[in-house]
Amino acid sequence: MQLFKLIKEDFSNVKNNDPALHSSLELFFNYPGLWALSFHRIAHSIHKKGFIKLARFISALNLFLTSIDIHPAASFGRRVFIDHGTGVVVGETAVIGNDVLIYQQVTLGGVSTNKGKRHPTVEDGVVIGAGAKVLGNITIGVNSKIGANSVVIKDVPPNSTAVGIPARILKRGFDKTPLSHNKIPDVNKEIFEYLVKRIEALEDAMPESSKQHIKDIDDKLDAIYDNFIHSMD
Repeated sequence: MQLFKLIKEDFSNVKNNDPALHSSLELFFNYPGLWALSFHRIAHSIHKKGFIKLARFISALNLFLTSIDIHPAASFGRRVFIDHGTGVVVGETAVIGNDVLIYQQVTLGGVSTNKGKRHPTVEDGVVIGAGAKVLGNITIGVNSKIGANSVVIKDVPPNSTAVGIPARILKRGFDKTPLSHNKIPDVNKEIFEYLVKRIEALEDAMPESSKQHIKDIDDKLDAIYDNFIHSMD
């Protein structure tokens, strides 16, 4: 697809899909992610033709104007949208597919200084939440979602959800709608509630003769906790 047709499609994609857009004029002043992608497409085209220094200059200008750092060698598919965009970093060997949605403060980075493929491959339809770090030569499968502030260091299968630090792959909580971050399960909360209930069950199963001993231990732990809390006043 020709360069300027790609850029035109990027603008049309935002106009057709972003409910926050109320006039075409806003595209020119309120969408740094859109302009960053447009600058990058030009820099990438020049980079492929071998004009490395010129491509890097355009990339540096892009960073200065938009606060979005995209290496000119990184590959972007069609209808990618960088929403808000400030602080996004995309490394040299990153590959981004079609219809990908990337929020602010996302990093598609590397974990090695070796040459070759060292940045992520993000397949079609992926949503990457704000502040997420996707690191290394890994693949984020089709239509998967990366939760906000997650750190992903291993492959994510298609149609999956990855959350946490380091990110864990959830086999549930996936929703086919474009965003639905509110439907991602809180795994840490669930395991904590499980542990509390398990402890209560074990205490109830103990003989009465042992419960007084447990109570004495609880009192000592409460005293240690109180001392800790007061030390921070």
